[in-house]
Amino acid sequence: MHSKGDLPFESEGSLSVTPNGEIRVHTEKVNAAHLPIKGVMDLLGTSIAKLIDTRKVRGVRAEKDDLILTPSEAFPPPHIQGRLSSIAIRGNQIVQQYGRSASPSVKMAGNYMAYRGAQLRFGKLTMSDTDLTLIDMDPQDPFDFFLDHYQDQLVAGYTKATPSFGLRSYFRDYNKLSPKQKSKARR
Repeated sequence: MHSKGDLPFESEGSLSVTPNGEIRVHTEKVNAAHLPIKGVMDLLGTSIAKLIDTRKVRGVRAEKDDLILTPSEAFPPPHIQGRLSSIAIRGNQIVQQYGRSASPSVKMAGNYMAYRGAQLRFGKLTMSDTDLTLIDMDPQDPFDFFLDHYQDQLVAGYTKATPSFGLRSYFRDYNKLSPKQKSKARR
């Protein structure tokens, strides 16, 4: 607000992602010198776009009461390449997610659990852009998966790699493991 006499201000608003993968910061409240002025601005037909000159700020433009940020231009290095798919506030952090917002669904017969996208840590295995499917070796009954004993179930089964470096792990039901197959250390 330099053109209005260097009046300090603060604003509150919400974050969302535009269809183009940019960040929309929508202004809901504005305080100048600790006084609420958003209502007065609306009454006078003044918007954030009229008060803030974004021509000299790279990766930022104003539209009515919104600031639109282009992440690849607005933020300092390292620059992230990709399409922003979601943004959220968690505590005092702004969390941005890039890439597909929805992973393709797995269509297969039988009982299974499928994990796609993001990062997954499973024992010593860490996958980025995860493609892991845990498959019940006996699809005739429900998948008896026991997280505390997944390693025993995995050892009793087998794993195959897909051509795209995904994993398909065939698990024996926990209730079908013999006492020798159940790890004593994990009980």
